[in-house]
Amino acid sequence: MTQPVVRLDGLCKSFGGIVVAQDIHLALEAGRIVGLIGPNGAGKTSLFNLISGAVGADAGAIYLNGRLVNRLPMHARARLGLSRTWQNIRLFPSLTVLDNLIVAPRLYAGESIVKCLFAAGALGRQRATLAERAMAQLAKVRMTHAASRYPTEFSYGKQKLISLARALMNDGNGLLLDEPIAGVEGPAYDSLMEVIRGEAAAGRAVCVVEHNVSFVKDLCDWAVFMFQGRIVRTGTVADLVASEELTELYFGR
Repeated sequence: MTQPVVRLDGLCKSFGGIVVAQDIHLALEAGRIVGLIGPNGAGKTSLFNLISGAVGADAGAIYLNGRLVNRLPMHARARLGLSRTWQNIRLFPSLTVLDNLIVAPRLYAGESIVKCLFAAGALGRQRATLAERAMAQLAKVRMTHAASRYPTEFSYGKQKLISLARALMNDGNGLLLDEPIAGVEGPAYDSLMEVIRGEAAAGRAVCVVEHNVSFVKDLCDWAVFMFQGRIVRTGTVADLVASEELTELYFGR
């Protein structure tokens, strides 16, 4: 049996009396796109924060490609191949769009002070290679024209596209997308869906948090419905949205 890219065993987290994850068991497999749906406050983004290391778990285990990572910080998990986007985007405003992508690979030599001081030539060659990769990722989201400009020059939706391109600079096999189409309109909507499908086809395990149920239904192989920090049910999106119980949990009576 193929080992999942991400595996959660009994994951629990609370902030005071607010439970955001309660005994979560979940596996994300290479080549599949899983949708994470549920109402605001269900714990979806909190689950991404736990997986990526933005917050620590109270109990349970998180595995990346079979390795227990509970004690690893975010950057170490990124180096193991886990990449994500954020609701609030988190692009570097003082860097150009191109440089935002160049610093994103999981093995970036420019992070080493020693290499910056004594291997400037090698760093320059790596930068040229990474710039080519960055332009290819920007082409996927139709944002090559933004390369030399700054993120703050663009709308929220355009910055979402840039943040996805940055996430794709990590060539690992785990990809978490938090509301990737928020603010995205027109032709970019359809192309974004094709980009995500392409990443899954290339072997990534993709998990998507999204309130646009139609987008999730068209995109995802499988869906997980969360409510108050718990996984209530799993199945196809069509099956989940057809449930009167889940519809009531999502929209209220």
